[in-house]
Amino acid sequence: MDKYRCVICDYAYDPAEGDPGNGVAPGTKFEDLPDDWCCPLCGADKSNFEPM
Repeated sequence: MDKYRCVICDYAYDPAEGDPGNGVAPGTKFEDLPDDWCCPLCGADKSNFEPM
């Protein structure tokens, strides 16, 4: 699974880790994140992420 990087703050979303602090289980692909999911560091929406 590909990692995705926030172009604003450089946070890396790693599907293997998910985002448990925001209710996203490990193993969740970036494409499967809820539409309202945002960067846990800066609050940017999914449109501000790019594949690493």
